[in-house]
Amino acid sequence: MLRVERWKIILVLCVSLLGPLYAMPNLLSEEQREEWAQKFPSIVPHQAMSLGLDLQGGSHLQLQADMAAVLSDRIDTVASTIRSIARTERVRLASFKQDRQGVSFAVDDKEKEDAFINTLKRELGQGIQLVSNESRYTASFRESEIIAIRRQTMQQSIEIIRRRIDETGTKEPVIQQQGDDRIIVQLPGMKNPERMKELLGKTAQMTFHLVDPESNCAASVPLSVRCLPLKESQGMKLPVRRRALLTGDMLTDAQPGFGMSGEAVVNFKFNAIGARKFGQVTKDNVGSPFAIVLDDEIITAPNINEPILGGSGQISGHFTTQGANDLAILLRAGALPAPLKVIEERTVGPSLGADSINSGKHASIVATLIVMVFMFIVYGRTFGLFANVALLVNVLLMIAILSVMGATLTLPGIVGIVLSIGVAVDANVLIYERMREEKRAGRSILAAIDHGYRGSMSSIMDANITSLIAALVLYAVGTGPVRGFAVTLGIGIITSLFSAIYLTRIIISLWLQWRQPKTLPL
Repeated sequence: MLRVERWKIILVLCVSLLGPLYAMPNLLSEEQREEWAQKFPSIVPHQAMSLGLDLQGGSHLQLQADMAAVLSDRIDTVASTIRSIARTERVRLASFKQDRQGVSFAVDDKEKEDAFINTLKRELGQGIQLVSNESRYTASFRESEIIAIRRQTMQQSIEIIRRRIDETGTKEPVIQQQGDDRIIVQLPGMKNPERMKELLGKTAQMTFHLVDPESNCAASVPLSVRCLPLKESQGMKLPVRRRALLTGDMLTDAQPGFGMSGEAVVNFKFNAIGARKFGQVTKDNVGSPFAIVLDDEIITAPNINEPILGGSGQISGHFTTQGANDLAILLRAGALPAPLKVIEERTVGPSLGADSINSGKHASIVATLIVMVFMFIVYGRTFGLFANVALLVNVLLMIAILSVMGATLTLPGIVGIVLSIGVAVDANVLIYERMREEKRAGRSILAAIDHGYRGSMSSIMDANITSLIAALVLYAVGTGPVRGFAVTLGIGIITSLFSAIYLTRIIISLWLQWRQPKTLPL
């Protein structure tokens, strides 16, 4: 029958009251929420939903990773490995060629050929296939290895992008992979998109090289030397030795600061291996210029006046304060495994976001009012009121759950909320109509209400489970906006089941005990 255990009543009412409490922080400004969090213990809710790019404005970037450059670097490594093994084994190679597809060569020493090839297969690993074609060998990546390289590159790129964005203090960024080589970056509230493009577009591969005093970039240089442009110079290039003495992955920290003359600098610190190498290099090359290279551009090339044994140093290069801070961010976050190119950029102004918020508010309010009026007209003041109370609790529970989750509310998310409001009373409609049928069949008020809930339960569950499955599929296969819609729709389905079935059942049970009606006011 309709008698409900006391503990169930207490539990349902507590959950219904927690909805408004956890939804309330959304009515406060960010400053008010911070004050709220400081005044009250953490158990008191103070978390609100974040607004997405389309609601508060900001920047949308689509980046493409240069996978060809990654594979080219890996092929360089394969070529260096083959040459190194050949030197170690004292094997002469002929017709050594390298291209995007792989490395090809011939072995002059036929007596050592078999042993050399076996060593190569062992050292290069399973990811490299070594194919013999007459007297030549070709080393190239297997298809499975290329797929693994692409996957690893994208994972590393997303992680480093996240680190760089987090270093700037940007809140609630959206970073997700799209396709095989593209990354979507959404930065709500971003006021300086050009700076962020510059931060994300730099590979930030830092290396340290000795300047070659015997070479001249105006003439031909040996293969062991390459000419790189000097930052903030008009076309000037310096010859640096190709082999890097230290790399940026040996850095443990980088912070902006100011030099002795007040100019902006970047102070860096090496790990134990880097500190030892840095100390040895500066000790062996006192008086020689030492080039610090970032993405094939020489930032600065100071002379080594004395050995630097502490494992730390300073980069100066006519930086602005912002430039020094950005370089420190890049070095702390690490180098990207692949160059990234901005292929799409959109900027949403805050006024457009405000218009979207107002439109969403109006749509939600109008939808709620229309549904409430409909329920009053069709099912009368009493049962219409019960359904409308459940509807309001449902909306507050949706907002509360989204707030606790720290979800980002987007325009499609608002659409999901509005749709949830429309379908939230479906369960009540099924229950009320079944009550009417049972009453017309001659059952008593208690029996009609009880059979109304029991008889309509299977239809309610079928309809809502299929809708929930659709929301889960949308979330699984969709991207940003589609997922936002799926999340709010899925949460709305769950909260509507709670409010329409459990809450209204308890309300009707208490009403029956209080009023003891003689007729069913439907």
